[in-house]
Amino acid sequence: MPLRNHYYLSIDDLAHARGPVAELAYDGAGPDDFAEALREALQTSSLFERWRAMQDEPDEVDPALGAIDPVATVRASVDDVQRVDVDLVTVLPMSVVRHRMNLLIGANWTLRDMRAA
Repeated sequence: MPLRNHYYLSIDDLAHARGPVAELAYDGAGPDDFAEALREALQTSSLFERWRAMQDEPDEVDPALGAIDPVATVRASVDDVQRVDVDLVTVLPMSVVRHRMNLLIGANWTLRDMRAA
């Protein structure tokens, strides 16, 4: 059984954090909306499959990037005026988390810490 990891992330300006492809980017209004978008992106393959379909050679995309964790948990809360803290618990490796975060909000986030859950 894979080990669960607890990722501690922060987003400096969620109101303006958007991924590079509008059709895939987060388009919510606050931390709760973002937590739900990230949870869906990790628990289902929907976001990955939409991204994969946009690639020149969809069949050549590494299938490991499409991994999901149906029991991933995500909490997001406002830490100060603009920064949002995100607590994520999942079995997914950082490469998958990074890919989904970048699709949703681009490079507008930071991994603060990671520990075994």
